[in-house]
Amino acid sequence: MAKTILRELLRESNSCLVAPCVYDCASARAVEMVGFKAMMLSGGELSLAMNGVVDYGFSNLTDIEWMVSRISRASPLALAVDIENGFGGPLAVYRTCKRLAQVGAQALQLEDSSDMADSTDMLPREQYYAKIKAAVDALKGTDCMLIARTNADPRIQLDEGCERCKKAIELGADMTTVVKLDNLEDAKYVASKVPGWKMYPDVKGKDGVPEVTVNEVYHLGYNFMTMHYLLKAAMDGMLEHGKHNFADQGCVYTCDKHDATGVFGDSATPLFDPQSYMELESRFTGKKKDYTIVGGNVESFPEGFVRTPVDGRL
Repeated sequence: MAKTILRELLRESNSCLVAPCVYDCASARAVEMVGFKAMMLSGGELSLAMNGVVDYGFSNLTDIEWMVSRISRASPLALAVDIENGFGGPLAVYRTCKRLAQVGAQALQLEDSSDMADSTDMLPREQYYAKIKAAVDALKGTDCMLIARTNADPRIQLDEGCERCKKAIELGADMTTVVKLDNLEDAKYVASKVPGWKMYPDVKGKDGVPEVTVNEVYHLGYNFMTMHYLLKAAMDGMLEHGKHNFADQGCVYTCDKHDATGVFGDSATPLFDPQSYMELESRFTGKKKDYTIVGGNVESFPEGFVRTPVDGRL
């Protein structure tokens, strides 16, 4: 399995690269299957999915390192990672960046929050710049990029946010983001003030209209865009199936429902291409074998999705 290098992907692309926010190997798999080339590990959604608590400073480096190592091993896609405020001062940031680059992170997003329980409270400039310097130094000689993020409020702090992004680029950051951007006019203003690669954060929409499009922002220097949908979509599906199955006190609804997965039955296993594991094993044993669950046959990997080799996922 050839690993995608995010920096190379951005250099070679002639459009804005969209990276959905994932939280585990299953969500990363879903992103891969529909054709995306990159993804972002969301700190907030990881906190919800892994520990069952809201994004309020509960996550730590060990949580993130554990998940990054597994997603990076299981997926060929380029993985960017939200590292919040780096979990401490400059030395903690240095250690965080070293460890996450070693386990496969392709980009690290470092914010200027002084308190993870209150992301509106920003560090003084010089303290944030010290963290940027530490991150840049830690990532030298690796394929991992640094995305410098400011939590400045565009309504009242847009110039301050631009100044922080400009300085981060001067200090060696590869990309910047004003994380509370939510409209094209502010995006244009940032583009006029801040050089270099930029990330448009967590694009949204309302009444069928996106706040911006990839074409609109790409020509302003935004060559990377994130968005959230995976955890909400997963909960939507689980709650829909759960309500029916609870009412029926059985699993007929799930077993009979033909939906986006193209899979019947009660298991998501076919979406992880289990037969490809058997095909790999047969190369060593010389024996053909079908994958089963407790002796029961499993559906084939559904058509219409990207199928990647299993070799690199083990």
